[in-house]
Amino acid sequence: MKFEKRDIILIAGVFLVVLGITQYVPFHYSSLIGILLFFGIKFFVHRRKQLIENDIGEGVCMDCGFKIINKKCPNCDGKMN
Repeated sequence: MKFEKRDIILIAGVFLVVLGITQYVPFHYSSLIGILLFFGIKFFVHRRKQLIENDIGEGVCMDCGFKIINKKCPNCDGKMN
């Protein structure tokens, strides 16, 4: 989980959430909630990105939309032979 540009927006959002909940709970608890929220979202996005990369694999055929396996489309290359 590396730091990306859009993480700045996530940090700003989590900071605003922490400021919002400090009215109801002490600051150290709200900061802990903010830290857990940040890393929870980062973990969720990382896992989702891995699932998408595993699902797509080498790519998608531009003609039919099937998953490319061994640099060939099983649907389109099978029709040509």
